[in-house]
Amino acid sequence: MNKPVVVQKFGGTSMGSIERIAKVAEHVIAAKEAGQDVVVVVSAMAGETNRLLGLAQQIDAVPQARELDVLLAAGEQVAMALLAMTLNTRGYRAQSLNGAQARILTNTQHNDATIRHIDCTPIRRLLAQDTIVIVAGFQGVTEHGDITTLGRGGSDTSAVVLAGALSAEECQIYTDVDGVYTSDPRIVTGARKLASIDFDSMEVMASFGAKVLHLPSVRYAAQHNIPLRVLSTFDTDGGSMVVHSQAAPVTGLALLKDAVQVELHDVSLETVLIQCQSVGIEVVAHVENESKLQLLIRQEAFAKLELVFDSKIHNSDWVSLLTLVGTQASELAEHAKSLLDSQHITPLLQASGASTVSFSVVPNALECAANILHDTYVVMTPTFA
Repeated sequence: MNKPVVVQKFGGTSMGSIERIAKVAEHVIAAKEAGQDVVVVVSAMAGETNRLLGLAQQIDAVPQARELDVLLAAGEQVAMALLAMTLNTRGYRAQSLNGAQARILTNTQHNDATIRHIDCTPIRRLLAQDTIVIVAGFQGVTEHGDITTLGRGGSDTSAVVLAGALSAEECQIYTDVDGVYTSDPRIVTGARKLASIDFDSMEVMASFGAKVLHLPSVRYAAQHNIPLRVLSTFDTDGGSMVVHSQAAPVTGLALLKDAVQVELHDVSLETVLIQCQSVGIEVVAHVENESKLQLLIRQEAFAKLELVFDSKIHNSDWVSLLTLVGTQASELAEHAKSLLDSQHITPLLQASGASTVSFSVVPNALECAANILHDTYVVMTPTFA
């Protein structure tokens, strides 16, 4: 009789030291002792990906994409081996697999690949031998054998797609926070944990800077109806569930702290979006008028944008982005702008979508602006844990 499968994913902070890896092992063992087959997906140890990227950038400011993937994939392989060793010393059979060994097949988009298929044969074979399987997140392999990575936060997507392929009962995303909050609690003092959040709102929050879940993982879980739970590695709270449900009028306030607002001339929005997609640059927000186009992207993508558009860039500013999310969020645009103006905070960019309204501000105004908007529009939302 087959046991139920659970997929657990542990982020870099959870894997940040040998002591923390021991704590991760306790969660894995608890699931195993509860009678489940356990597949674990791990990120690189905290800071390791940045360390490796820093080494690459000492050689080339924009490293060659294929070789960067080969380099960055090493971080997860260190983490998976250390966790497997920890479990083995405690008497539990565990084996680690990198992306190729786990047969995670991706497309050829280096640094921002998409998983096409997972052949679960080697994982199922190990589970049948009562082995805990540790899989390196964030990585896969092309049909030609080239290593690829899935972009920042890609281990979430590795876990969710594995959960779908294995028909897992639940995909559990363990982080350094105990669930999904209405905003970043490190910046917004009144941020509160949600017992549950609908997939659509979680997708939008992730699109506009909320770091708790990798955007493709949310989209995949929604499309394939995979139960998704966000928990803390460091306490026993039940966390937050991401589920199919009706969105709230205002669900939360997404924050993107490190962004760049870029002004482009003599180029159409359609052309920019096509070229950005082709080189893996995410356009978070945009405003177009007759004379210019304003884009907002993440800071780490700016060097690549400069290479692509060069002379068409007329201005660029380091900014932070605040985005109200909910079915009525776009209706709040003018009132929210007036509220910020009254507190001497001048939005540099304002953009609205079907369920969003976004404002960019200078970075040193982020905390003040976030608390004002959250206290005014989000704090009374009744769907808290």
